[in-house]
Amino acid sequence: MTANRRRLRSGTVVLGSMGLLAVSLVSCSSSSDPDKRCVNPTTYKKLADKECRDGGSGRYYYGGSVHNGTVSGGGFDKSTVKRGGIGHGGSDSGGG
Repeated sequence: MTANRRRLRSGTVVLGSMGLLAVSLVSCSSSSDPDKRCVNPTTYKKLADKECRDGGSGRYYYGGSVHNGTVSGGGFDKSTVKRGGIGHGGSDSGGG
């Protein structure tokens, strides 16, 4: 009975550690790059990603959000877009 309880505790520790590692990796990756969406640069309507590749008509739009298929609050230059993530406070000023 003691051996079973000991195994259960060590398994819980391993699983808990893996969960913390996963959360930290996600938070690091989400804070390094803003969201990227393919949009029509004239109408700001969201397009399929293939439109931003292989000579398509779209451009990548970084950050911001999508409402009714139209993006806003970000920009076409990812270096000007504020990055956030877990543990990053601050307000969004629109980013261009």
